[in-house]
Amino acid sequence: MIPWVVEDLGRKPYADVLALQHERVAQRQCGEIGDTLLLVEHDDVVTLGRRRDAAKNVLVSNAFPVFEIERGGDATYHGPGQLVAYPIVLLQGDERDLHAYLRQLEEAMMLACADLGLATERNPGWTGVWVGSRAGLSPDHRKLASIGIAVRRWVTFHGLALNVSTDLSKFAVMNPCGLEAQVMTSLSREFGRAVTLEEFKPLLVARLGETLGRH
Repeated sequence: MIPWVVEDLGRKPYADVLALQHERVAQRQCGEIGDTLLLVEHDDVVTLGRRRDAAKNVLVSNAFPVFEIERGGDATYHGPGQLVAYPIVLLQGDERDLHAYLRQLEEAMMLACADLGLATERNPGWTGVWVGSRAGLSPDHRKLASIGIAVRRWVTFHGLALNVSTDLSKFAVMNPCGLEAQVMTSLSREFGRAVTLEEFKPLLVARLGETLGRH
């Protein structure tokens, strides 16, 4: 197990945390810091990944601030009630398999949801964590969490976003990850009760440490 530091940033604007990620990545590349996990809840924001037509999936351009960033993937929304985790991790040796890294992030979220009592699954051909039927993108197949990563000199940044108590109506300003907004769900919706970030956060931290081999 490799040690890492968990920084809980609370609620922060996206621009501030993006700058912090870049700072932490540079520090990790130089060996000034060890591996780090940033946890945050953002103010309303839309981010666009490297996919060429990502901007086409923003339906209301002036609803929230929009950031074009270096992670993979399409357009996504971050906002209150959503837990975002950014692992700043130097991948070493056999860890240098980005497909395996994505699966580890998914696995951590799935295990944390199971700890809370919710069964989740993967959806072949799509990253992230899903709830419901395995029948492709059926009305019963709902997306709970999204993933988009970037890597510089084998140091990871960006990461995952899981809807805990997110106001799902805010996804209507876009086609999240190219999908219809109605496909999105949250832990609170699935449980039919208010689930808090503070309730879910320690479960996710523990499971990320387990799947990534950090403590």
